[in-house]
Amino acid sequence: MTTRRTAIAGIVAALMLGASAASTAAPVAVEQTPGDSYKRTELFFGGSRPDGTVITPAQFELFLDKEVTPAFPDGLTWLEAHGQWMGGKENSYQLILLYPYTNRKANKDIEEIRTDYKRQFQQQSVLRADSVERVSF
Repeated sequence: MTTRRTAIAGIVAALMLGASAASTAAPVAVEQTPGDSYKRTELFFGGSRPDGTVITPAQFELFLDKEVTPAFPDGLTWLEAHGQWMGGKENSYQLILLYPYTNRKANKDIEEIRTDYKRQFQQQSVLRADSVERVSF
């Protein structure tokens, strides 16, 4: 029994020394992702009015042309999407905006876009999700 305990203690000590040596080793260099940090905002717009009338892609594009493009002339991406809200399924539109931190006006513009869409298409809400991304053009 004593020999077994001594052997186990030796193994544990060796493992601890190895772990200690590994933790003091120089960290492995992590490759930097190309690009710059940009803010990313995704907006999710309902695709139908409360009475069930569909908001067509042409109507959504007209909204983009009038309300979004002037605020974000450098570019944007929009997709037709499908989702669920408050227990019901509906078609929707997703807008993706990428913009530099130096765009001090972006938050105000985004909130105006949300307000305008809710008013124009009788929407209860426009979902907003913000994150930071590495962007390379």
